[in-house]
Amino acid sequence: MRTAERLLEQRSLKEISVDDLARGAGISRPAFYFYFPSKDAVVLTLVDRLAEQANNAKQAAVEERDEDPAAAVREAIQIFYEMMGAHRAVLRAVVELSATNVEARDLRSQIAEGWVANVTERIETERERGIARPGLPARDLAAALVQLNERVMLAVFFDERPAVSEDRLVDVLCEIWLGAIYGEPQLG
Repeated sequence: MRTAERLLEQRSLKEISVDDLARGAGISRPAFYFYFPSKDAVVLTLVDRLAEQANNAKQAAVEERDEDPAAAVREAIQIFYEMMGAHRAVLRAVVELSATNVEARDLRSQIAEGWVANVTERIETERERGIARPGLPARDLAAALVQLNERVMLAVFFDERPAVSEDRLVDVLCEIWLGAIYGEPQLG
């Protein structure tokens, strides 16, 4: 896994062979196939682990800030930004892989659906508590916000233009999330 991420930082997934992965891990090609059916499966495993780590860190942080919605939103976005930003090569690989690999598309959808369900539940809970404003269906709002995060972060991570300034990325996303959920800007 470490070998795959290191190689992805140097080359695209298309340029990396199973032999490169096996050699870098100090195992034979047959041993590689004992653990993974393909090099694509290595990337999918990396992405799955990254998403799980981000979810666990976010969940712990949000629970600590349950009474401060602005702090909870900021912490969750900050965690995803830091974790995803630290693994840009893996993200690039899974995005590229998604164009041709159904498993990669399905994994990205599954991860996003989990995030959407989590945000939907949070919005509904905040509405029931009278903290969040009523409005659009919570799931639709959650889906748009999760997709917004992904798209904005990928644009920054992949040096696309136009893109939000990286030093303002968390602030911009927080402003949008807080305005959409709570109805008024929270930042200056």
